[in-house]
Amino acid sequence: MRGASRRAIDVDASTQLVTESFLPGGGTMPLVVEPAVPGVDLAAWASANRSTLEQRVTAHGAVLFRGFGLTTPGDFEAVASGICPDLFGDYGDLPREGESHRIYQSTPYPNDMTILYHNESSHLPTWPLRQFFFSEVVATEGGETPILDCRAVLDLIDPAIVEKFETKGVTYVRNFVPGVDVAWQDFFKTDDPRAVERVCIDSGMECEWTGADRLRVKNRTEAVRTHPVTGERIFFNQIQLHHVRCLPDAVRSALVDVIGEDDMPRSVTYGDGSPISDDEMDHIGEVFDRTAVKFPWQVGDLIMIDNMLVAHARLPFSGPRKIVVAMARMTNGSGPLVASTAS
Repeated sequence: MRGASRRAIDVDASTQLVTESFLPGGGTMPLVVEPAVPGVDLAAWASANRSTLEQRVTAHGAVLFRGFGLTTPGDFEAVASGICPDLFGDYGDLPREGESHRIYQSTPYPNDMTILYHNESSHLPTWPLRQFFFSEVVATEGGETPILDCRAVLDLIDPAIVEKFETKGVTYVRNFVPGVDVAWQDFFKTDDPRAVERVCIDSGMECEWTGADRLRVKNRTEAVRTHPVTGERIFFNQIQLHHVRCLPDAVRSALVDVIGEDDMPRSVTYGDGSPISDDEMDHIGEVFDRTAVKFPWQVGDLIMIDNMLVAHARLPFSGPRKIVVAMARMTNGSGPLVASTAS
């Protein structure tokens, strides 16, 4: 059984500090790294073994660090920055955690609803290649963060649908409507409409003011991409998060009644404006569910993912739950990694 297979990786040849294994029944993603001896300083070990960890996360898509006694967001930040010193501190959607400028709270979303599968910021011109999650408080019930391999997903989706995505791309639409979603001022970190327009132009996005304090932003991009390191083709997008088919019926109906179909907070079409059908979305959702790896969080768990190779979600939960997030290695997906200028 793969879950019983372990091999040691270490700082020097004489001391085995950590072991590698896999979750029972979970295939080879995520790779599980645990201490082989008591008292391993994960931040120091990770900093000393960055190249090894880069190889592991690129090969497996995700690395789960478990049992290292991490207890606080500060512990988490030390490990994440040990692996990726360039933690990103200018993300517009998520609130900061405490006084840190590089650690974020989870997406504010109703506890009883699922956050659907997505690659972080894949609807924007730049996105993080690395993403980290840390479990400080485990929910009483539920609250898992399922992950899936975007290479496997691409292999399983109907080739005719894949071809449409490859040839047409996708167009994401976001409407900033007061009181419905995050305000554009908070997202773009400015109160100046002209500054917003400059950011959009520089990023290759369309924007228009649709009413008093209302902004619509469009970004046409790819849904099937080539990974900049491995060269593999992957299904990389936020289609489930944007397609109205994926909204609960009651939520969808209420939003249409209040703001109308044209002003839905998020929507997505093929790049030429043609609709992505409900049947196509149902098929994609079935593939996602079939390939997802789900595991219960343990207190102190830290998982690092390659955000292009792996998509993630969040299941409903009850009771208190605290997962904090970090991101790094911003890229535009076309060659060298770049620093992001857009939120």
